[in-house]
Amino acid sequence: MPVPALLEVEDLAKHFPLKRFGGAGGGVRAVDGVSLTIDAGETLGLIGESGCGKSTLGRCILRVIEPSRGAIRLAGVDLCALDRSGLRAMRKQVQMVFQDSAAALNPRMTVRRMVEEPLLLHEELGRAERRERAEAVLEHVGLGLELADRYPHELSGGQRQRANIARAIVTQPRLVVLDEPTSALDVSLRSRVILLLERLRAELDLAYLFISHDIATVKYLAGRIAVMYLGVIVEHGDAAQVIGDPRHPYTRALISAVPVPDPDRRRSRFVLRGEPPGASAVVQGCRLRGRCPLAAPICAQPVALREVAPRHFVACHFA
Repeated sequence: MPVPALLEVEDLAKHFPLKRFGGAGGGVRAVDGVSLTIDAGETLGLIGESGCGKSTLGRCILRVIEPSRGAIRLAGVDLCALDRSGLRAMRKQVQMVFQDSAAALNPRMTVRRMVEEPLLLHEELGRAERRERAEAVLEHVGLGLELADRYPHELSGGQRQRANIARAIVTQPRLVVLDEPTSALDVSLRSRVILLLERLRAELDLAYLFISHDIATVKYLAGRIAVMYLGVIVEHGDAAQVIGDPRHPYTRALISAVPVPDPDRRRSRFVLRGEPPGASAVVQGCRLRGRCPLAAPICAQPVALREVAPRHFVACHFA
């Protein structure tokens, strides 16, 4: 029998009401019917331009934001049905690393105290045991103990992000949601943090939902990739398939925009027209049709993900 996925998300949606002057308005469909799975020890990369709903999806999975509808199951447990005590126990198994490493850390707490804090909430450990666990995790992520009693403003950007990673893994979770964890770092620090994340995944058998707009980083870390546009998944499959043979016009446009590190080589561009519609706009049929060079009358009809090659799914009439 096949092994069930660690995380199962089914028809997840988050709609924010939009109030206008003089009365109620429409709403923003930040996430609008997303389904995905992540296996134990797997990295799923989630890519898309800013504002497409990636971060909202990650926060809904942790129930930091309450979804409007849908199901979220972790190891078979329905997270949407959990009460406050159940959520507290669940968050030992699912942690998050945020993009802004400085804002994610308490400026009034030392690194050691911040890494120990989740253990106060989730583990029944004595003070000495908490200290020992925190110090071991800090060393595991490459932060020497000489930094343990420093405050966030005394650390570099890379060191702060390592502290955030230490705080996320100290409870020994099974899944970590990584929300643009390297986008605020320079190139040299970014590569080191990426290598750290991959090492931790292999050593601790972690599963990652890696949210990013950096296709090169996602290609390195992820076994599978999902592409998101205006709140929906438009393409997903094995990383080599999605990057090497993109079938959705939006994916083609994203990949063709990646610079080629060779001055003598030119990549043909696939360019979309105009700008994405407003946040509250309701688009019938394919959500890309107003910008897509391939758009035709059939694109006004509903389109769902379908398998166009083994393990490669695309929501496009022309895939």
